[in-house]
Amino acid sequence: MASLQRKGLQARMLSSEEEEKLKRDQALVSDFKQQKLEKEAQKNWDLFYKRNSTNFFKDRHWTTREFEELRSCREQNPSYNTERCKVFQCDLTKDDLLEHVPSESVDVVMLIFVLSAIHPDRMQLVLQNVYKDGEEQTAFAIGRPGFSSSLFHQFALRPQVLKPGKCVLFRDYGLYDHAMLRFKAGSKLGENFYVRQDGTRSYFFTDEFLAQLFTDTGYEEVINEYVFRETVNKKEGLCVPRVFLQSKFRKPPKHPAPTSQGPGPESQVLIFHEVDACAFI
Repeated sequence: MASLQRKGLQARMLSSEEEEKLKRDQALVSDFKQQKLEKEAQKNWDLFYKRNSTNFFKDRHWTTREFEELRSCREQNPSYNTERCKVFQCDLTKDDLLEHVPSESVDVVMLIFVLSAIHPDRMQLVLQNVYKDGEEQTAFAIGRPGFSSSLFHQFALRPQVLKPGKCVLFRDYGLYDHAMLRFKAGSKLGENFYVRQDGTRSYFFTDEFLAQLFTDTGYEEVINEYVFRETVNKKEGLCVPRVFLQSKFRKPPKHPAPTSQGPGPESQVLIFHEVDACAFI
């Protein structure tokens, strides 16, 4: 078993058979079932974790290879100490992160296979929750669907989570990933959005859609590219094409500052892991 990796700015090209399959599978799950899936999303993920607590999760050694900010934190930071980690659960679409995280303390936020599990209509709530800076968020709160005036005032009064000038590191499923093409007819919830047999859902990102989500919230794009991996099993004659989107978006600094190579000695990293588990370092 071998894996080959490359990066690029263009989405994966489909074979004629793959194009035909996607054209055939256009029927959407009923509105009633979609509402039920949204209502039961937490329960379905809880059951997923219960079933896969010991045989699913792997150490992600690639994170420090792909994101230099994390190398700086762990390898070059004399203050790194596992005893300073705080683990907590939250719903990123509605829970106040400041109940767990000190205000203006976060240098790096990791969203690793998190947004894909959330309904596309609610993804921006996650990014706003992380951004959370009253003066800069006000313009985006007014007039957007789902926002009330009380929520606008709440954002306006809240202090920030992610420091100005600091980054969100992102990696998730990309358009035409092998997992997307394996879904059977009757699994489609919307454009690039599918439901698994266990009721958990997955969205497959394009670079344009992700960039729009972040920039509409106030972030600046730093890196936004596809990662293509091919897992080859020569014995079985199989080649599995995996596609991920790997990106970095920055919260604009309030004042121009010299470019930094990475977080400093007192850096704080907020890690979100598959929907609702996170660690604060």
